[in-house]
Amino acid sequence: MTHNRIYGLILLLLSFTACKNKDIAVNKINENTTPKEIIKPVVISTWNHGIPANKEAWKVLIKGGTALDAVEQGVRTAEANPQVQTVGLGGFPDREGNVTLDACIMDHNSNCGSVSFLQHIKHPISVARKVMEETPHIMLTGEGALQFALEQGFEKEELLTPESKKAYKEWLQKSNYEPVINVENHDTISMLALDENGDLSGACTTSGAAWKMHGRVGDSPIIGAGLFLDNEVGAAAATGLGEAVIRTAGSAMVVELMRQGKSPYEACKEVVERIYKVHKNHKDLEYLQVGFIALNKNGEYGSYCLRPGFNFAVKNAMVNNELKNADFKIK
Repeated sequence: MTHNRIYGLILLLLSFTACKNKDIAVNKINENTTPKEIIKPVVISTWNHGIPANKEAWKVLIKGGTALDAVEQGVRTAEANPQVQTVGLGGFPDREGNVTLDACIMDHNSNCGSVSFLQHIKHPISVARKVMEETPHIMLTGEGALQFALEQGFEKEELLTPESKKAYKEWLQKSNYEPVINVENHDTISMLALDENGDLSGACTTSGAAWKMHGRVGDSPIIGAGLFLDNEVGAAAATGLGEAVIRTAGSAMVVELMRQGKSPYEACKEVVERIYKVHKNHKDLEYLQVGFIALNKNGEYGSYCLRPGFNFAVKNAMVNNELKNADFKIK
């Protein structure tokens, strides 16, 4: 056999081997990019009060109801519970003794509604939904939001309970605004849901930071900060010090990172790390806590926070409304 024929056979063998390896590589890529099984319905919410909220939301989801109805009904449990002093009835007041509420809601069609600086209405989340469905606007605030709520049939009532009033009087003795990590900072219930139709919705409602300046509004009613979703990608919501979330457009950034291929956990973690970078030399860092929850279209969920202490509740066919501790950056 001539050297030329041997050389040709070697080239042919190498070419065959390369093609075979390429086929194996392509098959491996296809295997890794095959869509995962979609888990639905799913509901995830922030803090201990997420457990009863998820329970109520699940009643809607398990019957084939919409994610929008589920998140509204879910967070209303916290708004109506005077023992939850960071949301709705019985919420801690501002430094002038007024309970002011913020909330927003968003559906799978990117419709959204919001209220801020709302007083005397126990269920701001339902007012926010009315803003979304009955007006050409997204946000109403203050006296205008109250007027609209009353026109829609909501009852005006006193939201400052004896327990919250007592706490306020104790605070007046020193009148220092020094938030306590994981005490004042679980000022929000945020909830995300994926229904049987594969549609996402989210809700966020709060009485805001205790002893805040009168008129202060945090991230909770701001679409893109406290809550954001894209029905093609996923949803995210925040809790903690609203100013830090607003500075980084927190929830919108989490969703955009999921669009780029990050898992819900990875997306939450990256935004928390960004918040830390922005605030590492900021005066707020001493008492800063921020946490995110996220849910993608496959029903995968994740969470991450700045400091230890943040937890979230999850309910799906495999997780029976469990309270989970989020991973955190600052040890």
